[in-house]
Amino acid sequence: MPLSWALFASIALAIAGYIIGRSRAYAAAGDVRALHSRPIYHGASVALTTLLLPLAVLAIATLLRVAGVIGDSSGPIVGVVALAAGVAGLGWAMSRIGQGFQARNVVERIILGLLILCSTIAIVTTAAIVLSLLFETGHFFQIYDWKTFFFGSEWTPRFQGNSQLGVLPLLWGTLYVSFIALLVAVPIGLFAAIYMSEYASRRVRSIAKPAIEVLAGIPTIVYGLFALIVVGPMLRDWFAQPLGLGNSASSVLTAGLVMGIMLIPFVSSLSDDIINAVPQSLRDGALGLGSTPSETIRQVVIPAALPGIVGAVLLAASRAIGETMIVVLGAGAAARMSLNPFEAMTTITVKIVSQLTGDNDFNSPETLVAFALGLTLFTITLALNVVALYIVRKYREQYE
Repeated sequence: MPLSWALFASIALAIAGYIIGRSRAYAAAGDVRALHSRPIYHGASVALTTLLLPLAVLAIATLLRVAGVIGDSSGPIVGVVALAAGVAGLGWAMSRIGQGFQARNVVERIILGLLILCSTIAIVTTAAIVLSLLFETGHFFQIYDWKTFFFGSEWTPRFQGNSQLGVLPLLWGTLYVSFIALLVAVPIGLFAAIYMSEYASRRVRSIAKPAIEVLAGIPTIVYGLFALIVVGPMLRDWFAQPLGLGNSASSVLTAGLVMGIMLIPFVSSLSDDIINAVPQSLRDGALGLGSTPSETIRQVVIPAALPGIVGAVLLAASRAIGETMIVVLGAGAAARMSLNPFEAMTTITVKIVSQLTGDNDFNSPETLVAFALGLTLFTITLALNVVALYIVRKYREQYE
C-alpha cells in the first residue's frame, strides 16, 4: 500500500503544529518581549519536530523494504507508526514552549543538520557510483585482459565469444567529436560573451543573453534530430561527396558541429559572468592611458579573466565528452580510428548504451565492459574538472 497518505498527513500535522505552536508562544508569554525567541521560531520548532520524526520512520522503512527485511504488505503499519511518531513529536514540541525555551537555536540546529544531511547524500551518492563502477570493472578485468582493453585498437563485441574489446577506437571518437565541438563553441561563445559584456547596450544584452541561453534548454535529442535530418545531409551533399571524402550523412563533423552549437551557451554564459567580474577600474585605467576599447579588452580584460575562461572551456569539454544522443544520431555507431571528419565514428557513451541494452548475459564480458567504459569516462571527466578547478584557484587574481 503506498505511504503517500502518511506523508500528506504528516505535512498537514506539521502545518497545524506551526500555527498552534506560534499561538501558544503568544499565550505563554503574554508579552512577546519576554520570550527568548520570536513566536515564529516556536512555531517552526514545533513544525520541524512534528515533520522530521515521521519522515525518519518512512525513510527507515524504505531502507528496510529495499533490504528485504520487511515486505510490501507492511505499508499500513508503517504509515500508522509514522503518524504516531508525528503526534508524539507534536506533543513533545508543544510541551517545551515557554519563556526560557531557545526555539531559535533549536530551529537553526535542525536546519544545519538538514544541510549537512543534503551534503552527505551528495557525497554518499558519488561514492556509491564510483564503488559500483570499480566493483563491476574489477569483475570485468577478472575475465578479460586489461591490456587488450586499454591498448586494443579493435572493437568487435560478439556475445557468442571471441570478442575484441579495445577502447582506443571509442576513445579516439570521443576526443575527436569533442575537439570539433570545442572548435565551434569556444570562439563563438567567447566572442559572444565579449560583445555582451563590453559592447552591447543594456537593452540589447537583455534580449541577446536570454536568447543565447535558450540553446541550453533544448533537449539533446532535438539536437540529434537536427544533426540527422539537416546538418548531416548538408555536409554530405555540399562537402563530402564533391571532395570525395565519403557518402554518409553520419560523420564526426556532423556531431561535432551540432554539439558545438549546444555548448555555446555554456561557454558564453560562464565567460560573460567572468568578464563582468573584472573590476571597472582596470578598464578605466587602460582607457585613461590611451588604449582603445579593443586594446583594453585584448590586453587587460581577457588576461584578467583568462583563468576563469579556461575553466569554463574545460567544463564545456567535460560536458561534450559525456554527450550521447547527438553522437548516436549524428556520428553513427562505427568504432574506427580515422582522421577523415566525414566518416562515421562512435564514442564511449554510445557503446555504454549499446552494451547494456537488449537481452544479454549480465556476467558476460561483452556486458561488463560497459562498466569499464563508464569508469574510463568518469576518470576523464573528473580529471578535466579537477584541472579546471586547479587553474581557476591557482591563477585567479584577487582584485580588491
